[in-house]
Amino acid sequence: MNKVFGAALLATACSSAAFAQQPPAAPPAAGGVAVANPHYVSIPMEITVNKPVADVWKRVGKFCDIGEWLPQLACTLQSGKDGEFGAVRSLAGGRILEILVAKTEYSYAYAQPVRDGQPYNMYHGTLEARALTPTTTKLIYTLMLDNSMLADDAARERDVQSRRTSFTRALENMKILAEGGTLPPQPARGAAPAGAAPGGGRGN
Repeated sequence: MNKVFGAALLATACSSAAFAQQPPAAPPAAGGVAVANPHYVSIPMEITVNKPVADVWKRVGKFCDIGEWLPQLACTLQSGKDGEFGAVRSLAGGRILEILVAKTEYSYAYAQPVRDGQPYNMYHGTLEARALTPTTTKLIYTLMLDNSMLADDAARERDVQSRRTSFTRALENMKILAEGGTLPPQPARGAAPAGAAPGGGRGN
């Protein structure tokens, strides 16, 4: 019995030594990124609303409410339910698709999918309602995207300012609606959609 046990120990030791001498497995090769030198920018905007946070969010915080406070971008739900993870909203007749990827009680975030034949700009947007006092609320809209595919710094700055202008108008419209007001008339037909990116690009 002792000889058998000793032989087993010797076999185990030899096997362990052989294993220890083997070189470690190489890590899997990392895939190349689609954009080698991205230029990420964030565009935070905010406005104060004279209503409690729950009332503000109830009025303007549904995922497809964007079709009301940016009326040039008619909104329909392509799939899922409003406010649920993975819900997809279709804007401007399907020209823009956005997926709900995060949410809290008074916020949500969305992303846009990759499109054939268009550079992926990592576009994300977040809308948040934050209580300031029992009767006032701060609405915060933040965009994040990669604008490295634009021609130069001047073009990138114009893009940022165009988006800031569009979404500042959106926040002003949200404030009007949340405080019980009525939006002013829409721009004349043929005007550029408020949420469109400059030069016919993606994004809203």
